Amino acid sequence: MKFPQSPLTTVIIENNSVQVFDDTKNPTLSYKDRASLLTVLKADELRCSDIAAASTGNAASSLAGICAALGLTSRVFVPKNIPKSKLLQIQTYGSEVYLVDGDYDEAFDLCLEIASSKKWYNRNTAYNPITIEGKKSAAFDLFIAGKGDLPEYIFVPVGDGVIISGMYKGFWELKQLGWIDEFPKLIAMQATGSDALVRFIETDEFTYKAASTIADSISAGAPRNLYMAASAVKNTNGRGIRISDENILKAQSNIARNTGILVEPSCAVSYAGFRTMMEEGSIDSSDKCLLMLTGNGLKDPDALRNSNKKLNPKTPTDWKNELLNE
Repeated sequence: MKFPQSPLTTVIIENNSVQVFDDTKNPTLSYKDRASLLTVLKADELRCSDIAAASTGNAASSLAGICAALGLTSRVFVPKNIPKSKLLQIQTYGSEVYLVDGDYDEAFDLCLEIASSKKWYNRNTAYNPITIEGKKSAAFDLFIAGKGDLPEYIFVPVGDGVIISGMYKGFWELKQLGWIDEFPKLIAMQATGSDALVRFIETDEFTYKAASTIADSISAGAPRNLYMAASAVKNTNGRGIRISDENILKAQSNIARNTGILVEPSCAVSYAGFRTMMEEGSIDSSDKCLLMLTGNGLKDPDALRNSNKKLNPKTPTDWKNELLNE
């Protein structure tokens, strides 16, 4: 199982030069492989052959693929609205799938209860601290690929808040070693319909609100790493931004048409946040910015249908008449 040599590159999107951290080419096509690999190895070390997780899709497919590679059994709890392509990916890897008639938050709680009763090793994000250790590796990859020159702003998609917390932990460790002097500002990107972290940053209070967004991978009404994620934002002088589903889909299209990188809606939110800050004047072209691209667009083709027109077939004769007579 091989990871790309370096996920860091610079692209031009709508005349804006920006760095991207592209994890869409990982073995199961998402950032979640960073956490799953470590948790599965830990389970194997503990001689646990059954590994459970609740997921909106990417963590489950990541766990399923890595378990398949190592001959272990994955048992995943997913909500009924999981994108069909993610469900097919999970099933094709041979995972035991428990489709929950409820949302991700309910699937998460059910997984905790069943895994505890059955003595399955639990990969649940944030609940298992090793997921933080896996996700902090992006900070090290950035440090190595940039030869110590880090971005000033990093736009991070946030659902449960483990990616942004893990990255902060990685940068904190680099600072403790004396290898960096300042933290990049971590910008927490959320969908308007799933904005628990942004609301918490603004009010310092958590009130549960069911999540609803096309960006399934960051859909979480009760983020399981809320407090660490909020600390990551505050300790780096970052901020939280909410983006509408409409603007998420526009950002997804702009990334694809300007870079050739096909991302799912959950990480397109990072470019939408970059555009928001550019338009309001909070940043400009002199600022070094990075977008976290954490999931491949082919994981959710239904979202792509929402931003592309439906095509109607025509006969070869009709096409010749239309195109050759323009």
